[in-house]
Amino acid sequence: MADPPGCCSTCATCLLCPYSCQWITAKKEKRKGLRTTKYDCSWFLFLFGVFLFTLVWLYFAIIILNDFHNFNEFIFRQRKLWLDWSLVLLIATAVLISYSSVLLVLALCLQLCGQPLKLHWVHKVLLILTALVVAAAFTGLGIKWAEEWKSARVSLQATGPFLHIGAVGGRWLGRSRAGTERSGRLKVFLLLVYCAAMIALYLAPLGITSPCIMEENQLPPKPALVGHRGAPMLAPENTLMSLHKAVDCDVQVFETDVMVSADGVPFLMHDEELTRTTNVQAVFPERAALNSTAFNWTDLQQLDAGSWFLERRPFPTVQSLSPDDRKEAAKQRIPSLEQALEAAKQSNMSIMFDLRPENHSDYQNFVNVTLGVILQSGIPLQQVLWLPDGFREDVKQQAPGVQHVYGRKRLENEKEPVLHVNLPYQDMSSEEIRQYRQDNISVNLYVVNQPWLFSVLWCSGVSSVTTNACQVLKEMKHPIWLLPSSTYFMIWVVVDCFSLLIIMWAFVLMKKCSHRRRPAESETDVLLTKINSLMQE
Repeated sequence: MADPPGCCSTCATCLLCPYSCQWITAKKEKRKGLRTTKYDCSWFLFLFGVFLFTLVWLYFAIIILNDFHNFNEFIFRQRKLWLDWSLVLLIATAVLISYSSVLLVLALCLQLCGQPLKLHWVHKVLLILTALVVAAAFTGLGIKWAEEWKSARVSLQATGPFLHIGAVGGRWLGRSRAGTERSGRLKVFLLLVYCAAMIALYLAPLGITSPCIMEENQLPPKPALVGHRGAPMLAPENTLMSLHKAVDCDVQVFETDVMVSADGVPFLMHDEELTRTTNVQAVFPERAALNSTAFNWTDLQQLDAGSWFLERRPFPTVQSLSPDDRKEAAKQRIPSLEQALEAAKQSNMSIMFDLRPENHSDYQNFVNVTLGVILQSGIPLQQVLWLPDGFREDVKQQAPGVQHVYGRKRLENEKEPVLHVNLPYQDMSSEEIRQYRQDNISVNLYVVNQPWLFSVLWCSGVSSVTTNACQVLKEMKHPIWLLPSSTYFMIWVVVDCFSLLIIMWAFVLMKKCSHRRRPAESETDVLLTKINSLMQE
């Protein structure tokens, strides 16, 4: 294997050292007569497969960041340990993808320099471990967080057109490897596989659908924002400060959770236990594990509902809070539903809430007490959005002006028309959203934090989204990207034609290189034959 022109011996040696873990010069390699065997090629293919595997996992890791706060809360409820696990995920993924990428680049450079691909056994073990770790991550995702597979489907509506362009460019790697095979049958087989993949990629846009491929004048209005427990990136969740911050973000609906204390006072709280969002372990250590409804209102008022926000920093935005906001956050207490309704009424903001826990033996009393507070508050009933399914008919009779929001899709034989639905964003397709919009059904999807996801749902025509990042989505004046179908068709044709020209040029160039090498190889064979005959004489 002669070094191609421009590839010096020092460069080849520097490439061999990290890949093969041996300090062997290129000249010694030639003297040894080392060649890349089929066994070495199989390890190269395995390396390429691991790289693609980790690349796909990196894509998934970026997608699930939208929902990772739910994972952090889940871990806290299980282990009582708060940590931003998204950082752990991203760091681990970056290490794995960087390692496989560096090895792949080294292998390609060695191939260009005409050096053997002798992958060291340490790298082989690490590559197997990388594949196992990523496989375990995918398995865990499928078992514990299966809805994220639906999130990936939604994400393809935002990234599909651009993934197609990247895949077209990535065919270079397959072509460069296919052109180095010397076996005739293997070369024909690889060429056929490559051509089939090329045709599939060229025609892939026929199967790519995205709601953001539309004309500018067809873009639906921007979805309204629903503050998930207020503005939890800017203030402690389910507090009056969080509600006021949501007002500053132009949020139209304050989404919260209501529980009823032991002495019959409805208050705002999401978790069944108070340990995550209060200092109950310091104030009532022997009762910290009790359900939130086991505390009376006097006890609840003694708890600090804001300091945890500054100490645990559930979102990176906590670090950028002003000194005044920090002081205000530290003073927060658990608000009653009455206080929240008064603040919503003054801000002309709607309030949507769930009543927890649904399986409580005294749940009907919870409904009646909560309705009593709503009716006494003086808030316009059309500003109250009722989520709980339990005893909904009683609510309709006692407070007919309340708007009812259903956590399910409409049924075929509805007794009463469904006007509002509240669902996870993974549970509704773009086609269903458009159909509901045509039927004048308001669709709210949760929880939407990332701009790419908000853009897809905006293009789909969703009415509103529940979000933790109201301060981010408020600033979006337009979807991240919007392409007319004619423009996308033009990009598709141009990219495919340009890549086809490059591939044809690569074929011609490699053909010329092979013709140049043949005379040199034939002269070497003649010289070796003469030397052999002289030695025999």
